[in-house]
Amino acid sequence: MKIQIINGPNLNLLGKREPGIYGNQGFESYFEDLKRKYTDVDLYYFQSNVEGEIIDKLHEIGFSFDGVVMNAGAYTHTSVAIADAVAAIKTPVVEVHISNVYAREEFRHHSMMAKNCKGVITGFGMMSYELALKSFMP
Repeated sequence: MKIQIINGPNLNLLGKREPGIYGNQGFESYFEDLKRKYTDVDLYYFQSNVEGEIIDKLHEIGFSFDGVVMNAGAYTHTSVAIADAVAAIKTPVVEVHISNVYAREEFRHHSMMAKNCKGVITGFGMMSYELALKSFMP
């Protein structure tokens, strides 16, 4: 099983950025923990602050991988282009958020891509990624 994790803008700053919201752990160390825990899954990680690069990655893996776990960051609420890319591919996508977006600013309450996703997981910290990963398990 091949699963791609995609993180969008500013998520390269996890562990440094607003630890009260996002915690103290950087994503790279968390990703290594996931790989050690799920040795039977081929896990891949990609992060970009650039909308077009996220779309390119979805196009690249969207017909050959078994799943995508995606935290598109602020693009969740603004990017019709990423939502269209999710709709265009065959690989199922689970949208994830570290924080509970519904407990935050109102503009974060709407996802452009949720309707094209297998599901949405929000508010469980870094564990949101693992819950999404488990949704692809038989």
